[in-house]
Amino acid sequence: MSSHLLTWLKLWIRNPLRLGAIAPSSRELALAMARLVPIDGLGPVVELGGGTGVVTRGLLETGIAPDDLIVIERDPTLHALLRKQFPAVHVILGDATDLSHILAPMNLPPVRAVVSGLPLLSMSKPVQRKIVEEALKVMGQGGPLIQFTYGPFSPIARRHFGLVGRVAERVFANLPPASVWEYWQSRPV
Repeated sequence: MSSHLLTWLKLWIRNPLRLGAIAPSSRELALAMARLVPIDGLGPVVELGGGTGVVTRGLLETGIAPDDLIVIERDPTLHALLRKQFPAVHVILGDATDLSHILAPMNLPPVRAVVSGLPLLSMSKPVQRKIVEEALKVMGQGGPLIQFTYGPFSPIARRHFGLVGRVAERVFANLPPASVWEYWQSRPV
């Protein structure tokens, strides 16, 4: 068993709802999400909930430069794992509900895309709303918000946020199978 899987399993046993899945995300799911990020766009890419690094690796494999990638992880154990695996990536210990404040000292241009591996559907509605609001605050007008879900419907209340969204890909090579949603702002937020 890999050390990443063992770390994930220990955290899952401690608090299964915090991780929100019965298994770590698959490479196929990570690549499906990463392919939606504009490669030729300006600005950094933010990943919410870096976990064991599967999506981070997918983003790097599809051409995101390590210096352009910012990973936010709130679990100290996973944060340490990510920093060790990806020393050239900006890995920050923090909570996605405080994203704009976390990024403010970096004086960044608008974010090119936000890629979220957070288990939104297992969170309270106020926390879900705060995470989406924070993502929209830091994004450029044209950038996508990319989120996966195991549920059959959109994990984000599109109308509430003035977002347009679609299922970009269904990934059956994941446990459980997942849908990757891509969202854009249809009006200024």
